[in-house]
Amino acid sequence: MSKGLINKVFDKETTRREFLKLTGKGVAGFAVTSSILSMFGFGEEAMAATALPEGLLVVDRSKCTGCQRCEITCTLQNDGKVQPFLSRIKVGENYNFGTTGPKINYQYEDGQMGNLKMSPVTCKQCREPFCANACPNGAIVADARTGARVVLKDKCVGCGVCTEACPWNLPTIDTENGYATKCTTCGSCVRGCPTDALKVIKWEDISKAHFFSKR
Repeated sequence: MSKGLINKVFDKETTRREFLKLTGKGVAGFAVTSSILSMFGFGEEAMAATALPEGLLVVDRSKCTGCQRCEITCTLQNDGKVQPFLSRIKVGENYNFGTTGPKINYQYEDGQMGNLKMSPVTCKQCREPFCANACPNGAIVADARTGARVVLKDKCVGCGVCTEACPWNLPTIDTENGYATKCTTCGSCVRGCPTDALKVIKWEDISKAHFFSKR
């Protein structure tokens, strides 16, 4: 690891979310161990391993046109309505630089809420799911059949703690119904994508998932 990268990780202004985003990119030679995570304020209760889900939703960014059809099919399947804001896969956020507008150095860094690139953001189905570990009601669990981390609507109170805990802010609160929504790897977005840019890859074929993630 380069000295510059080490300094960035351990800079006093580096937030826990920034650290997770950095390590989530698969930096070579950097093992995210429990001792390192504890330095950033993660207790043992937040690092309990959960069984891996059967598959992972991945994106071939070279095929994505930014049409947001995946967001439409996702909410139609899971919510019975067209509401891209609630979508478990996020495309539109990258088009919005946030309430304060783009940064002065927008050509070099991402904006507050995105970077204008057509780059769908999907749930990582983390082995140590911070959303689940942060939930005060234990409302996010591993599905008994698929292993995907799902929200138990009868336990969720819509507090938004899971959204804040997720490094990518992927769980979304349905304010109309009062509970959180998150990806269940149902595959509706995959079936709705007109360019075949989305795949649900089995962990047994993880090499293929790695190929797509590097595109």
